[in-house]
Amino acid sequence: MAAGMSLSTSYRTIVHFKHTPLPLTSSTSTPALVGKFRRISRFNRRKPDLTVCFVVEEEKLATGLVGSLVEDDSAEDSAEEREKEISALRVTEKMARKRSERFTYLVAAVMSSLGITSMAVLAVYYRFAWQMEGGEVPYTEMFGTFALSFGAAVGMEFWARWAHKALWHASLWHMHESHHKPREGPFELNDVFAIINAVPAIALMSYGFFNKGIIPGLCFGAGLGITVFGMAYMFVHDGLVHRRFPVGPIADVPYLRRVASAHQLHHSEKFNGVPYGLFLGPKELEEVGGLEELEKEVNRRIRLSKSS
Repeated sequence: MAAGMSLSTSYRTIVHFKHTPLPLTSSTSTPALVGKFRRISRFNRRKPDLTVCFVVEEEKLATGLVGSLVEDDSAEDSAEEREKEISALRVTEKMARKRSERFTYLVAAVMSSLGITSMAVLAVYYRFAWQMEGGEVPYTEMFGTFALSFGAAVGMEFWARWAHKALWHASLWHMHESHHKPREGPFELNDVFAIINAVPAIALMSYGFFNKGIIPGLCFGAGLGITVFGMAYMFVHDGLVHRRFPVGPIADVPYLRRVASAHQLHHSEKFNGVPYGLFLGPKELEEVGGLEELEKEVNRRIRLSKSS
């Protein structure tokens, strides 16, 4: 191990050795060290103001090693801070994207709801006003129209349950699968089914609107019932269950909360996909013994609504 020598002047003679004990090797024998000390002693007699310091260079190496370790720790800390900043930025961007998607879907839902509602109301008003122009009220036709409107709305629940299980989760899974995956954007491929169901509703209402008689009246009622069910389905399924847009006070209706909880269990697949229906979903869960899980999900949604 190499050693360095430093000299300093003072008013008295000081001999100071500073070293780290090292084992003697074959290259540094005892006689050689003794010879060095004798020469230093003679030198001290000639120049009494001599200070001899032996500093082992191993200390410098240790200092450098500690410094490098400190630099490595600081580098790791900096990397962790950068990673945290990147994660926070990603979360912020995700939340902003979600807000934008919800706003886009809200605009679409409100425009479609107002448009469909206004057209349905005007169609009903002008159809019966047109039917009563001669002064005779077509009671049979009116009763048939409203009766089939109610029947079609209820029947759509059973149709949706059958189609959901037999078609959407079978041959049409490639389209419905988008509804069971995280959505990218305000819309999903599964939304096509809403347009498909709207086609017969528009056709039936159009035929019933431009024609008189009991059969056109029944067709008009069937189209009206499909329309009413579609609007209710959108608000409960898309708004209340999947929170694609705010639904306001309907979220506090006890039965609708159970409906939303039942449909949430459908997405968890705890009961092999049951329930496949929407508004009668709690009844389906009761048939397969899922009431306990339903109550747990209801309580979870209540806690979330209170915390938000």
